[in-house]
Amino acid sequence: MAHVVLEHQLVEAGLTDAVEVSSCGTGGWHVGDPMDHRAAATLRAAGYDPDRHRARQLDADWADRDLLLAMDATNLADVRALLPEADVRLFRELDPVRDAGGPGDVPDPYFGGDEGFAEVLAMVERTCEQIVSEVAMSSTLPGGQSGL
Repeated sequence: MAHVVLEHQLVEAGLTDAVEVSSCGTGGWHVGDPMDHRAAATLRAAGYDPDRHRARQLDADWADRDLLLAMDATNLADVRALLPEADVRLFRELDPVRDAGGPGDVPDPYFGGDEGFAEVLAMVERTCEQIVSEVAMSSTLPGGQSGL
């Protein structure tokens, strides 16, 4: 969901040349598959197009990315173990309403009901807005320095 939302927001902000967005999972269970139908329905209802998204798996080729964002602490540890030199952070570190001492995980709505996907979408949207704001600011700084 975050990939679709972030790409959409970057297009809306005219920043598609500033950032390349990719996404992957740490496990290979769904490689090549579209996203969960409930996630796709939630995105469609909010005006996003999830149809091009296909699952990919993290591998060593991701090490050259400027920043990797993990959705929860377990995935953060997995990514850091595979790519120890990469800049990896929790996605919600950039969530403007997350308490500093609060949980940093994006909850996995997979085993719950549809309402879980709506809650995750709200969390993802506001965090992506913050990311886009940071990208916009960094693209106007000398040398393209980023605060991310």
